[in-house]
Amino acid sequence: MIALPTKAAAIAFDCDGLLVETESCWTEALVAMFAAHGQEFTAELKARLIGTTIDFNVTMMATWFDRPGAEAALKAELTDTVAAVISARAEPMPGAVALVQAVAGRLPIAVVSNSERRLVDLSLARAGLTDAFQIVVAGEDVEHGKPAPDLYLRACAVMGVRPELAVAFEDTLVGVNSAKAAGLTVVGVPTVTQDGFAPHVQVASLADPALLAWAQQL
Repeated sequence: MIALPTKAAAIAFDCDGLLVETESCWTEALVAMFAAHGQEFTAELKARLIGTTIDFNVTMMATWFDRPGAEAALKAELTDTVAAVISARAEPMPGAVALVQAVAGRLPIAVVSNSERRLVDLSLARAGLTDAFQIVVAGEDVEHGKPAPDLYLRACAVMGVRPELAVAFEDTLVGVNSAKAAGLTVVGVPTVTQDGFAPHVQVASLADPALLAWAQQL
């Protein structure tokens, strides 16, 4: 049995790369954007951006593209590009639907994402998970996104639980650090290898049978 609290009061799920396979969608969109601006989107750049806010993405792009002051235009371009790819081919991650179904209706659950609500809604719709979540906390809901704790603190407040009684599921270093800073117990399901990735518990996939067994006995 996975060593998680047997009396978790609530569960918070990241979205991109955790519930829904959108990381490849973001990569495809970023490759296209970088090419349109005469640059190559490398694995090194992806490692710097993964899990961060869209505002951080476009701030860095404005520097890399030598377009100071163009953050708003770049944000609109990136959002539209990512939305088109997600709408066309995002899919649920292995085990995500079964895990959410195992806990939905039995305790409060929320989606906690750095992405804009528009993109989160598209992703959940593609995964067939829209109706499973009444609580979605998105990037525009707080002043400071992940790795700051604000998103998770807001989610716990909305769910009406103390952070130390909640469990977060995250796939990136940024997300893990955010949830830990807020005081949640964190289950890590890494999308890519990142130095410093240190959740309280780590599993290879949401489809891990022990994880589903844990969820079913909460």
